[in-house]
Amino acid sequence: MATVPSNGDGKFHFAIDRGGTFTDVHCTLPSGIEVVSKLLSVDPSNYDDAPTEGIRRILDEHDAKGKKHPRGTPVDTSQIGSIRMGTTVATNALLEREGERMGLVISRGFRDLLQIGDQTRSNIFDLTCTSPEVLYEEVVEVEERVMLSEFYDEGRRVGKRITGVTGEKVIPLITPNEEAVRASLQSLADKGIQSLAIVFLHSYVYPEHETMVGKIAKSMNCFSEISLSHEVMSMVKIVPRGHTACAAAYLTPKITQYLAGFTKGFDSGLLTNVRLDFMKSDGGLTPMNDFGGHQAILSGPAGGVVGYAKTSYRPGTEEGAEKPLPVIGFDMGGTSTDVSRYDGTLEHVFETTTAGVSIQAPQLDIHTVAAGGGSRLFLQNGLFVVGPESAKAHPGPVCYRKNGYLAVTDANVVLGRVIPEFFPNIFGPNEDEPLDLEGARAAFRALAEENHEADGRTVEELAYGFVQVANEAMCRPIRNLTQMRGFDITKHALACFGGAGPQHACAMARALGISKVYIHRYGGILSAYGLSMADAVAEEQEPAKEVYAVSTSSGFDEKQDLSATTREARLGYLSEKAHASLMKQGYPKDSIVVEKYLNMRYDGTDNAIMIRENDNNDGVSLPFARTFVEQYYREFGFELEGRDILIDDFRVRAFVPGQTPTPPADVPSLGAPTPNGWTKAYFENGWENVATYNFDDLKPGHEVKGPAIIFQSISTMVLEIGCTALVTGDGDLDITVEKKNNEETLESGGEDIAEIKEDPVQLSIFAHRFMGIAEQMGRTLARTAISVNIKERLDFSCALFTNDGGLVANAPHIPVHLGAMQSAVRFQVEYWNADGREGIKEGDVFVSNHPQLAGGSHLPDITVITPVFHNGKILFFVASRGHHSDIGGISPGSMPPNSVRIEEEGARIVAFKLVRDGKFQEDGITDILVNQEYGGTRNLKDNLSDLRAQVAANNSGIRLLTQLVQENGLSTVEAYMYFIQSNAEAAVRNMLKEFAAEHGTRAHAVDHMDDGTPIELTIDIDPATGSACFDFEGTGPQVLGNTNAPPAVTYSAVIYSLRSMVGQDIPLNQGCLTPIEFKIPPYSLLNPSDDVGVVGGNVLTSQRVVDVVLKAFKACAASQGCMNNLTFGDEKFGYYETIAGGAGAGPTWNGRSGVHTHCTNTRITDPEILERRYPVLLRQFGLRKESGGDGKYKGGDGVVREIEPLRPLVMSILSERRTLQPYGLEGGEPGKTGKNLLIRKNGIALNIGAKRSCAISRGERLVIESPGGGGYGARED
Repeated sequence: MATVPSNGDGKFHFAIDRGGTFTDVHCTLPSGIEVVSKLLSVDPSNYDDAPTEGIRRILDEHDAKGKKHPRGTPVDTSQIGSIRMGTTVATNALLEREGERMGLVISRGFRDLLQIGDQTRSNIFDLTCTSPEVLYEEVVEVEERVMLSEFYDEGRRVGKRITGVTGEKVIPLITPNEEAVRASLQSLADKGIQSLAIVFLHSYVYPEHETMVGKIAKSMNCFSEISLSHEVMSMVKIVPRGHTACAAAYLTPKITQYLAGFTKGFDSGLLTNVRLDFMKSDGGLTPMNDFGGHQAILSGPAGGVVGYAKTSYRPGTEEGAEKPLPVIGFDMGGTSTDVSRYDGTLEHVFETTTAGVSIQAPQLDIHTVAAGGGSRLFLQNGLFVVGPESAKAHPGPVCYRKNGYLAVTDANVVLGRVIPEFFPNIFGPNEDEPLDLEGARAAFRALAEENHEADGRTVEELAYGFVQVANEAMCRPIRNLTQMRGFDITKHALACFGGAGPQHACAMARALGISKVYIHRYGGILSAYGLSMADAVAEEQEPAKEVYAVSTSSGFDEKQDLSATTREARLGYLSEKAHASLMKQGYPKDSIVVEKYLNMRYDGTDNAIMIRENDNNDGVSLPFARTFVEQYYREFGFELEGRDILIDDFRVRAFVPGQTPTPPADVPSLGAPTPNGWTKAYFENGWENVATYNFDDLKPGHEVKGPAIIFQSISTMVLEIGCTALVTGDGDLDITVEKKNNEETLESGGEDIAEIKEDPVQLSIFAHRFMGIAEQMGRTLARTAISVNIKERLDFSCALFTNDGGLVANAPHIPVHLGAMQSAVRFQVEYWNADGREGIKEGDVFVSNHPQLAGGSHLPDITVITPVFHNGKILFFVASRGHHSDIGGISPGSMPPNSVRIEEEGARIVAFKLVRDGKFQEDGITDILVNQEYGGTRNLKDNLSDLRAQVAANNSGIRLLTQLVQENGLSTVEAYMYFIQSNAEAAVRNMLKEFAAEHGTRAHAVDHMDDGTPIELTIDIDPATGSACFDFEGTGPQVLGNTNAPPAVTYSAVIYSLRSMVGQDIPLNQGCLTPIEFKIPPYSLLNPSDDVGVVGGNVLTSQRVVDVVLKAFKACAASQGCMNNLTFGDEKFGYYETIAGGAGAGPTWNGRSGVHTHCTNTRITDPEILERRYPVLLRQFGLRKESGGDGKYKGGDGVVREIEPLRPLVMSILSERRTLQPYGLEGGEPGKTGKNLLIRKNGIALNIGAKRSCAISRGERLVIESPGGGGYGARED
């Protein structure tokens, strides 16, 4: 494919995107003509390197002198002017853990910090707690320590105070010993380690220790790559900064190795006469020598973002539109799909997680979902499942003729949407055969014969069902990217690209309510084309801790000790460095554009926003503050009055602008072109006669009406019924999508529910939609809440319910909340509808938290419930439950370790209308929260703000549910709410039947709390129906303490256990518990009276109930059985965290170490944030070696966390398994019990027990040693 020539410079200019499946090549020929090509990224039987092969092929075909460039000989570069490349080499090395052997050098006491990370697990239902391996192979701890001096008593003489990079005062407590460091590094070199990451606490403020150790390592001439964390990314948070340094040390040698191999494919002129640049994750180009591993994670996708940003950001079609429509980028490749958003500027994020590694570096805000052309197709548990497994480039889908796997591409081939004769013949063992239609059809027939879910469907119906489910899977991240940030998804255009994207574009747009789709003429290779237009970029950044604006009663005043002159001086210094970097690459100074940024946040929060300096700020006081407040309000829905605005970082982005195409001119309509031919393709109503067009034959002004298929050598575009494509002046497609005509609405109701038949395809789609709504409610809650517990620790859950209170979808937030809220919803329904009460009315919102009376878990978890009405009838309920930081009681944080009565634990809410007739009842809820026997809430302002955030989260759920009804009809939505519960019910019943067949119909288990109270469970399973009775007879009586657990906690523990044991991705809803009958003795530990303490039941007893259930099923050994709840503070502040431990081993796996297990999954505060914000010193945080139980499979180790207060504090611990060990199973050994120790100034240790509150002075330390997990199976010596 070629375009008309522009003015060429006599050289070949290549832009290459090496993707996971295909390598795309765009080339501007010496004449100015543009040509493109596509080839497989991995084809070892034919070539070693795809980019080199792509260049060779184009040179062979277009060399003016007819010179050939045979494989196996260096490519002649005399005619090559430039090569720009985006590559997945770093990404693949990270995913497959194939980087350089490396060692981590870290501050003593933190050798395991990066392995523990934030202590969460990525999949809460994965009993193996699987996580990717850490990148480093060996660890060396260096005796060094720096502390911040802000909270340190000025009267104590412990070291010299030094001003750090941020302006903060630091105290170097211990300086590294050069001789000891050298010996430790030599031990790494002796083991063959050649790459190092050096990561010290607070090096972003005080980098001298890292620099010193780096110089020692360099002087030894043993290490080829030395990565210092403060040089890689100088930002606060040691965990992501440390991971980033490791990524640089691990991946940069791999990139260097690849580049060396790549350059060997060319003659020596490549390095001297050709500009060779690579795409970084931030969307900018950098020279080969500056291309570091941590910058390359999104190298490939970044080109696509630049491509659509420069070609699809066009004036809006609405009359009077002042600016272009924002654009959603939809890049569907072979193995995954990337979505992003562009509204005039590239949007960057500064901390992401890829393959379990937190990367702290500027990266484009790209969201990836594992659904691409190569995503494999399955029928499981009555659902159509797409991915996440991929057929990959080799062997690929079935139609690739390499004995591959059934995938989305096969579905498109079967449906006639990809026509083999219009696709390159690059398949089969000799890369010379067309796509295999009959092979794909045969694979679908085999799938239908093997699975009852096929239900008599034809091959085409199966394939179409999978395409619909794949589309919904890809719509989900687009909704998250827009709606969760407050953007109206329908007021966007969809820029669709990637090899597979144009086949799905129209259907996706219609599903999203988008009416405009852009497909560039190079849509199939837009990532490569974007590289040809990308900017050359240099970034410079420095950390700070400065007050930009002081909050006053009238707004903000500028902080006097950081004048505009000082701020400009720091930004100016960074600008000069960025300028110098680009000028060194040969760019003239007057071609360089500079953007200046401040990374800003409100005091007391962690939600920093990178604010760019506007061009129109002349005469505006505090322009950055104005922009920050506006953007914060849009992102989070409120302003934080009374809080100063801080600067966390200064940043400069300098760039040399790349080529930007001229917007296409309006062209006169040429009407419909003559079809190239006709074919049949399958759509919603079956086979349709479809016109086919060769893209190269289309002229500007042509209009093509769907259904139609437009083909070119690099892509196939499917124009669905009701869509019209206009060929623009540039030869691109501007598609108008006719919106879906929804015949059923809230008003019409549609069919009777009983008449609607369950369809597995629609069931799969609704499963995505219901869960997506619950997830978006959660994102709204996290976005709009104020407290650390909800906003940063993410201690909340959101869910949807039927009108009878049955759980439909519970987003997988905090496991102990799963399935528990339905009790709260049903209680409110019964309570308000009881005789003599006012009933439930439109405009009402309910709030409750009482564990025993109102379906709660413990008092800090407050549930907000909103009914969804239509015509006076309740259609659904939505609810959100969040852990409030304080609701009163005898202890700050409302988590007292020594409470015995519930009133000691805080405010109790049985039933209250938080919103009545649409009005927030602030006075009424304030009275409840403040006026309590043992003291009211200590933080009313945050309580009220978080309650409003919960109401907002519920409202977002209502809005999305209403939209779903408008799209599908009320009766259909209601029917599928029940179908989805039946699907989960069937999955659980099948699991119980399988267990009964293998292990018998009765299971039994017992465990004991530390005080000796038993938790006993007998399970009787009906092997015919899969029903089961969970009988807790034998469980001990309620206790004079706070480990009593209300029934809702047991329901949550059981639903979590059942969902985890099913082992497949099934919907989480009421259906999981439908087969279960519960028998819980009254006034027992698990069904206490309404006056006893319960705060520990939610965080401790819940873990033990899960252990007992899993023990009965022999699923895995005991976990740490605890959450290790720690609070500390004084009259000025309070802090709360839960601490990881060891996971139990299972029949085929070792337990994971240092992770939150089962009923919790909250994050732990980064050590640098902890010490920056609170008056404590974290002395150590690492794994407790050998604390996991031995066995054929070993239990995970617990952790050791040692905290020293810098002023007198009260510290409280609420924990379990300090007396009785976490048991092993099937011959496995138990894990070690935990310990809570107070270390006096004289070094003497006191065991303070499992539940204790005590005053701790300066110089004393609290050491928490969490339990290990039990082993599984007898050890095989």
